[in-house]
Amino acid sequence: MDPREILANLTAAIIEGDNGKARNSAQEALNQGIDPLRAVEDGLSKGMAVVGENFENGEVFLPELLMAADSFAAAMEILKPEIEAQKKEMAKTGTILIGTVKSDVHNIGKNIVATVLATQGFDVVDIGIDNPSLKFIEEAEKVKADVIALSSLMTTTMPGQKEVIDTLKEMKLRDRYFVIVGGGPVTQEWAEKIGADGFGKSALQAAELIKKLMSKRR
Repeated sequence: MDPREILANLTAAIIEGDNGKARNSAQEALNQGIDPLRAVEDGLSKGMAVVGENFENGEVFLPELLMAADSFAAAMEILKPEIEAQKKEMAKTGTILIGTVKSDVHNIGKNIVATVLATQGFDVVDIGIDNPSLKFIEEAEKVKADVIALSSLMTTTMPGQKEVIDTLKEMKLRDRYFVIVGGGPVTQEWAEKIGADGFGKSALQAAELIKKLMSKRR
């Protein structure tokens, strides 16, 4: 089967909330030698993006969103052992603190980014959803993070990303961390406006961005 067809099947499985199709397509991806990270990024994540956008627009509802998340998890059961095997071959390259900002309870996109970052050799500390600005900073201090990754999936919560950066400046801690932002409504222009160190449109782009930032410290 053509790799593009397999990836399209993964995307469709998530949109349809079809766990069996998700598992079978994930196994087919491995059988055909498709990098499991590519299967996540170009297959599963695309499906979640469609469902997430439809949910935000009121075209689908919570049951469909939960079914999509279950299908994503079903596919990851197949892909994760291979991803973990790749991870063991990598040296640790830094500590990333990741979370969703205050008043935002979306976690699927953040979870995808956290998974991909972990497979790229980073120590990832995920503090979950709906985090006040000070919690990001306190946890970053506690785990000695190199990077703070701020997720926002709604335009109404994007100011929470700016608030974290502003608070770091007020506490004279801004230079201690790289701060990157991401999420459906977030753009490069927004990242520049609020003084972030970068913007990741996708999980793999976020990983590449962090690698570039970390190379500046070596």
